[in-house]
Formats: sequence, C-alpha cells, structure tokens
Amino acid sequence: MEEKRRYKRLPVRLGLEISEVFKQDNDVIKDLNAEIEVFDITKAGIGFTSSAFIPEGYYFNATIVLGSMNQKVLTVVKVLRREQLENNSYRYGCEFVGLAGIFDSIFSIYEKTISEEYNISYDE
Repeated sequence: MEEKRRYKRLPVRLGLEISEVFKQDNDVIKDLNAEIEVFDITKAGIGFTSSAFIPEGYYFNATIVLGSMNQKVLTVVKVLRREQLENNSYRYGCEFVGLAGIFDSIFSIYEKTISEEYNISYDE
C-alpha cells in the first residue's frame, strides 16, 4: 500500500481530556469528559484512542506539549476518521486546524530528540 501521508508519524504518549466538541454550524456536544490517549503525532495531526464516541467532522481545543520541552502549543483539532475497536473503544485520526507557525520548529526539535533517543533515522 502506498503511503499518502505528507509527514512522518512520531510516537508520543499524551493524555488529553475533551470536555466538549463542536461543529462549525454551532452544534456543540458538552460535558463529554472524554479521556483520550494520543499514540502518534505528525505536523498535520494526531492519532488517539478513547472510549468516548466523538462524531467525525467535529472539532475540539487541545494543548500539545511534546516530551520534556515544556512548550505548549494551542490548537484546534478536527476529527477526520473513527474506527471502532474490539474493546468498546475507538481509534481516531485527526488533523490540526489553525496551528501556530511555531509548531514547525517545536516539532522538528521533537523529531530530532525522538530519533536520537530511539536511534531511528527519519530522513526522507
């Protein structure tokens, strides 16, 4: 199968909590209180699992902190794909919307750190 992603996936372990999701037409789902576990990240988005059902096409606000860098990046995340897993949880594919330009440099530093830590080459 041909890889169609624009950016490399990097391993990450982030715990986030989503309290509400929204759609551009002001449709809001409140009090969701969904815990999510992010398992990978790219410059374009994140992959995560959760026991909560989050509709495709909805958005949520997220704060991303990569590794020990302690730099917070605020972004909006859009749910693109949802797949039900066997354990009554879901696997999601999401993209960043309106991401700050500083994220490119933060992500590059994180990529270098990961490659050194795991002795992995991410060269194109």
